[in-house]
Amino acid sequence: MTWNWQKSDWPHFRWDKAALEELEARFLHQSGILLGTLKHMNDEQKQGLTIELISTEAMKTSEIEGELLNRESVQSSIRRNFGLAPTQTKTSPAEQGIADMMIDLYQNFDHALSHEALHAWHKMLTMGRRDLRDIGTYRTQEEPMQVVSSSLHEPEVHFEAPPSAQMNAEMDQFIDWFNHSNKLPALTRCGLAHLYFVCIHPYEDGNGRIGRAIAEKALSQTLKQPTLLALSQTIQKNRKAYYRHLEINNKELTVTDWLVYFAQTILEAQETSQTLIEFLLAKTRLYDRLRDQLNPRQAKAIARMFREGPDGFTGGLSAENYITITDTTRATATRDLKDLVEKGALKRTGELRYTRYWLNIEEGSR
Repeated sequence: MTWNWQKSDWPHFRWDKAALEELEARFLHQSGILLGTLKHMNDEQKQGLTIELISTEAMKTSEIEGELLNRESVQSSIRRNFGLAPTQTKTSPAEQGIADMMIDLYQNFDHALSHEALHAWHKMLTMGRRDLRDIGTYRTQEEPMQVVSSSLHEPEVHFEAPPSAQMNAEMDQFIDWFNHSNKLPALTRCGLAHLYFVCIHPYEDGNGRIGRAIAEKALSQTLKQPTLLALSQTIQKNRKAYYRHLEINNKELTVTDWLVYFAQTILEAQETSQTLIEFLLAKTRLYDRLRDQLNPRQAKAIARMFREGPDGFTGGLSAENYITITDTTRATATRDLKDLVEKGALKRTGELRYTRYWLNIEEGSR
């Protein structure tokens, strides 16, 4: 098997520019819409949105690699990094580390890429790890760096990265390319940066998370402000497709297929971010309209429903859900839910045991 980095013209990638023109135009158009929507948010709303999106991205970029983190801990770490009161005091090293990296990406997106910056990210990602030999430095092991399927009997090599002895030279070349590639269209540069980096695979672990951070850095530099993009959240929804496209494009230097896939993923991520922004605006309007009208049980249930995000509870909120959330009786739950519907906070569907309740954010947006 010959890998792309073994080609004589590595790392000179080739692609069909025409295949990306319409996608690039859509990205710029949707970016304008996103920026326009953000202008309708006050500073407190923007801060809440930023914490929500960064914490979700931190969790999802880790989840793509099979690492599940506690949402409240990650969000608490992010709040602390913004100088806000944390919601809890105990946070694991992994949760603190990914939060630190995402905040650094957000605050320093406009800084040039460097070995030192990448090593700092790697130290953050591997905070508390004792199983790695090379932390905060490029890999040095003599054995091949391979991506192998999990089958113990007939493991399949999906990719083999350049030898460790080449890492400094490869990364010198990558960093120079990245810092001088800003004339490329946004999605093209972003997709190339991610693929190029993960094909080098310079670290013993954490390459995927750093690679996705580099992709967001590229987009932020084009927009000249943090993207607040739900990229990892979108990739996680279908990570098999993500890994499949990486594997398809790690053998040759013609990468149109990868760039189109990644561009479409970014556009979907933009739509997810737009939906979340509109959801948070509707949340604010709903709370403003219901100010001082909710009893403590109702306020707790509504807050819990909002934490589920734009998609809400799967299948809707049931009376049983309400009883569990509020620790109340069925009779009280029935009265509370009826009152919430009458106030326009919730919509009701179904009858009897099929009755379900949904946030009435359309009402709240009036």
